[in-house]
Amino acid sequence: MKNSAEPKDLADLLAALDPTADLAHRHLWLIYLLNWVRGKRDSVPAAVGRVQLFVEAVAARPDIQVRLRAWWATLVDQVDITTLLADFGFAPRTALVSEIAERLRTKLLPGSPETIDASELFMLALPSAFDAQWLAALDEATLNRLVMLLAQDNADERAGGATRWHRALLDAITYCAGQILSTGFAPELRLRMSESARDAQPFHALIRDVESLRVEVLHALRTPDRLNETAQRLRERLESCRAAAATVYTHFEDNGISVGLVFRLRQLRERILRVRVLLDCLLSAQPAVTAAQLMAQLVMVGQERRSLRALLASNSSLLAAKVAERSAETGEHYITRTSAEYRSMLRKAAGGGALMAFTTLIKFGLYALALSAFWGGFMAGINYAVSFVLIQLLHFTVATKQPAMTAPAMAAKLKELGTGDAIESFVDEITHLVRSQVAAVLGNVLVVFPAVLGLAALIALATGHPAISAKQAEHVFESLHLLGPSLFFAAFTGVLLFASSIIAGWTENWFVLHRMDSALHYNPRITGLLGAERAARWARFLRENLSGFAANISLGFMLGLVPAFAAFFGLGLDVRHVTLSTGQMAAASATLGLQVLQMPAFWWAMASLPFLGALNVSVSFYLAFSLALRAQNVSGVDRARIYAAIRARLRTAPLSFFVPERHRPVPTPAQG
Repeated sequence: MKNSAEPKDLADLLAALDPTADLAHRHLWLIYLLNWVRGKRDSVPAAVGRVQLFVEAVAARPDIQVRLRAWWATLVDQVDITTLLADFGFAPRTALVSEIAERLRTKLLPGSPETIDASELFMLALPSAFDAQWLAALDEATLNRLVMLLAQDNADERAGGATRWHRALLDAITYCAGQILSTGFAPELRLRMSESARDAQPFHALIRDVESLRVEVLHALRTPDRLNETAQRLRERLESCRAAAATVYTHFEDNGISVGLVFRLRQLRERILRVRVLLDCLLSAQPAVTAAQLMAQLVMVGQERRSLRALLASNSSLLAAKVAERSAETGEHYITRTSAEYRSMLRKAAGGGALMAFTTLIKFGLYALALSAFWGGFMAGINYAVSFVLIQLLHFTVATKQPAMTAPAMAAKLKELGTGDAIESFVDEITHLVRSQVAAVLGNVLVVFPAVLGLAALIALATGHPAISAKQAEHVFESLHLLGPSLFFAAFTGVLLFASSIIAGWTENWFVLHRMDSALHYNPRITGLLGAERAARWARFLRENLSGFAANISLGFMLGLVPAFAAFFGLGLDVRHVTLSTGQMAAASATLGLQVLQMPAFWWAMASLPFLGALNVSVSFYLAFSLALRAQNVSGVDRARIYAAIRARLRTAPLSFFVPERHRPVPTPAQG
């Protein structure tokens, strides 16, 4: 090829074929040929027809055959195909962060055809999913004719019984086995395998089985029985390695999940699958067909390798499931099912509302300090975080924190749906959940309002000045106006509430994964400092409360700092928490007195409160519920039946969504 202009048709392609061209131009010719085969990427039969047309055109021209074989011989001599067979699709380093960086590089930086790495050339030559379709559709006759046009007549290979393709497959299997062995012997995986898996030592004999296969394939006098026996032994060894690695997942169930380890396990599993595919190609009676099918599979591997979303989703799904599972366990405590539990929820919510009254007035006190945006947000975050932690330690509750915990519990119950009774039972749980949320919200807002009024009156009596100025009071009503941006801010606050639950689940998983409770309990330096009994109490206390601390502290700082950062970037975002907003309205009402009842702004702000609470709760619940459904692989739910059952419950017992039903005693058979 004298220039890099892309040929437009087959005649131009054949004329441009130059086996003596430099590396880049030889590879560009291959890329242009495959572009021509693809055409408009709208018809697989048309692409297959163009391959057949190419084969026929070359077969009819002996001079083109000579040039094509010389081009092919140069290609296979200079480009190492084993990197494609053994390493394509796998991370060069067994670390998730490194793989993310590698995929970003692949997506953002252009590739060069001037390469001897078969993987890089493959990505340039076969970049689309359409390539996998037409490769898989090629028939055996066409593939065999193409092989005959490309292959050199090598008597030595025929005598030895193993072609160059077979040797490349053997090398790729060896390289893959070495990577499998390295991962299987890594201490972070080996120590997490079950005891029986470690005792079986499946990884120890893997290389020996691979070498036995190599000997049988390359041996000129091999017999089919011995070769098949050796291959079957390797397959069984690979299955033993896969089963041993799978026992690590059981360890995750009780000891926390590491995304990095999940990534290494998935890489190990994919390596084992790759060896199986290569082994099938090696033993196939139709080598051309299996080679084309392997190339089609590698095209799809290349598609996935370009996707960051697929990488993060596949390796974080277990962590998401564990976070959802831990949230579900916690969420069960927030669902009331009896009258006694309902009254207990009201008392806890009332206690939370009383504490939030102090939080509200402290927030207004911070305004008086006239701090900068960041430090004002930081101090507000400390105020919220301390309040939420106190509410947790006093076993009170804040209504808006519950949905992110109760949603995974509801998602877990969807797995049990099947019969009509199960649907009714699920609707019962929905009524319990809604009733619990209503109780929590009412307990918060019905207490925080009078509590703030009382505290504001005490401040006015003690200082001779209202707790907040009249200007601040009017600003409160304006900021909470129903027709303003408050509803959007309330929905955004629901996102922050959901984010705090994710942080809580991740923190607890980290604590369990690194066995921090055991370290606090038994570490000699800690027990020497605290004493054995106190260290045990601290370990137990943190194990039981760390998730709540993480949720409360992260939520507090997000409520305080996110508006400050949003203002810095000119986004204009703010937060609207229903309990805090109710307290602010009470403080403003205390300043303006009874005249607020004649102010339209007061009633517009009052009308917004139910919507603020609904959006705080529903957005947080929806996000947590969606995550839990994906993490727990819940699918195939008959939503129409659920909706119909909920509508029926609303018609027959609407009050059950707000107050507990009084259960009549069920008559015994003797009474009947």
